[in-house]
Amino acid sequence: MKKSPTFALLALLACAPLGLVSAASAADVPTQVIQFDHTRVDGALATGVGGGLQLNPLYKVMTSRRVAPGVVEIHTRDTDVFYILEGTATFVTGGTPVDQTLVSPNEYHAKSITGGTEHHLAKGDVIIIPHGTPHQFTVINGPFLYFVVKVTQPE
Repeated sequence: MKKSPTFALLALLACAPLGLVSAASAADVPTQVIQFDHTRVDGALATGVGGGLQLNPLYKVMTSRRVAPGVVEIHTRDTDVFYILEGTATFVTGGTPVDQTLVSPNEYHAKSITGGTEHHLAKGDVIIIPHGTPHQFTVINGPFLYFVVKVTQPE
């Protein structure tokens, strides 16, 4: 499976014109080049463990593995950028979350979404979910493997 070492940088650059990147947080972001060996990435994708490759106040770079649908997620500060590596899924965005609860600072979960937009995701697709947008995987055909970059809004 081919991986792009510049995907995180491209995602950050793409989000900069949208005001999603703040220079104020730059002091907490690594200034050195970081490479993640393919064995670590492949291991995280195979097991679903250890997927948080780089987590800092400005962005997060992660791998993710899903084998079942999930709860609704709403990130008040994080914009998600997904690159689909393997499998297919039905993914719902927008709409109104049902029974929303705060699970951690700036993070909400809900049971379902009413009136959202359904997306069919497959290998090679990229989807961007702006911060504050409810989203949920409702059907997983997989395993469903994807690369995630979360770009964090300043407080």
